[in-house]
Amino acid sequence: MSNGERLHPAAILFNFIKVIKEALFAIILGFITFRDESFFYFILISSVLVILLIIYSVASWYRYTYRIEADELRVEYGIFIRKKRFISINRIQSIDLTAGVIHRIFNLVKVKIETAGSGMSSEASLTAVKLAEGERLRNELKKERTPLNDVEEQLVDEEPSYKISFKRLFLAGSTSGSIGIILALFAFVFSELEQFIPNRFYDNTVEWIIGLSLFFIIGLSIVVLILLWLFGIAGTMIKYGNFTITRNKDELFITRGLLEKKQLTIPLRRIQAVGIQESLIRQPLGYVTVFAEVAGGSMDKGEEFSTVLFPIMKADEVEDFLQELLPDYAKQPEELNPLPKRALKFYLLRATLPITLMFAAVLYFLPPFIWIPIVFFIGALFLGFLRFKDAGYDVEGKRLLLSYRTVSKMTMIIYHKRIQAFEKKQHKIQKAQELATMKLSIIAGLGGKHYTVKDMEERDVDLLSDWYSYRK
Repeated sequence: MSNGERLHPAAILFNFIKVIKEALFAIILGFITFRDESFFYFILISSVLVILLIIYSVASWYRYTYRIEADELRVEYGIFIRKKRFISINRIQSIDLTAGVIHRIFNLVKVKIETAGSGMSSEASLTAVKLAEGERLRNELKKERTPLNDVEEQLVDEEPSYKISFKRLFLAGSTSGSIGIILALFAFVFSELEQFIPNRFYDNTVEWIIGLSLFFIIGLSIVVLILLWLFGIAGTMIKYGNFTITRNKDELFITRGLLEKKQLTIPLRRIQAVGIQESLIRQPLGYVTVFAEVAGGSMDKGEEFSTVLFPIMKADEVEDFLQELLPDYAKQPEELNPLPKRALKFYLLRATLPITLMFAAVLYFLPPFIWIPIVFFIGALFLGFLRFKDAGYDVEGKRLLLSYRTVSKMTMIIYHKRIQAFEKKQHKIQKAQELATMKLSIIAGLGGKHYTVKDMEERDVDLLSDWYSYRK
């Protein structure tokens, strides 16, 4: 492949959509600002900008070429300033294929190429190529000469594979906790409706709602919450539909998505840690989420910048799951080294201090609503106790297991060679109580990942420090 190849012409549309998305806030702000007397000028300026964006998108597509030559992927782009990027095949860590709705219409894929130093974004991204071309590129860049029609067909019956069932997928959506995010978004949109609805109609609607009976308002609120809950389920099912994870030699392959189909490749050597998340909703039901921290992955790679290995499974299934796919991380200790009982008061104090300040403010300004901070105070006490109870650690050989909680309980499994820094912190009160805070860091995403366990037994932190520094 000596001559430069261009992307599929559909890349023009993707470039245009990308620019519009980046400028969406400015467009909305301009519409709100000039929607009255200057609306004609807003439309005129917008039309000119749209024409310029179309020209820019076409020129960007025409000037973007790629080719494989001399064991390198060579990409050239830039309209006025020509840029060239050479990516050695030996540096490539993963090649991911993504197909959104528009991609599927034209039988296209987006090819994302990542190296160990990709950081916040991919090393190279081919926004639109034919599916066969994307698979051929993946074969050549991975130095595989056998044809590849589809990840699932290539790997079937060769290596261990797990696929999420519809029942589990529905349960993942039901317990995802996304209803809170959707409710906040709904409240924000509702608060901004006044900008776009005639004042008389808006005021009449608000007066009508206020005039309704209390039971009707409660019933309407329940219906709205149920609808938001269903939206959360739909979002999870669209994101993780057909989720499949398969191990092939030294890599994990993940395929997921209903509307946007993603195929992720994770080399095992890039996995820095494996985590198990137990949310407040799922933990009583015995379900967890398994994820991995991957070095060099782009920030949009996975959930909260981590790569989800399986969206939801029973807690007692995790060890078998890891034994099949990541046996080095499989064995779980029966018990952890817990925090000393004298640390409990610090956890309760940290959890309840903000609520105490809110309690004082409500008591002074809104005494009839004093029950609200009381309810929050009880909840904060419970959360503080859970944080104390769930914190702990275990060391086995060169493997460290940490457990802690912010809101969800997190269990991290990390090998010694993956830890980049270890820090012991201790303020005067902790020193008097012979307590200390441990913080360690690994390479993952942008800026790394940091894990902190507060108010540990001081001698335990010193033992872990010796373990990290190879001191006997």
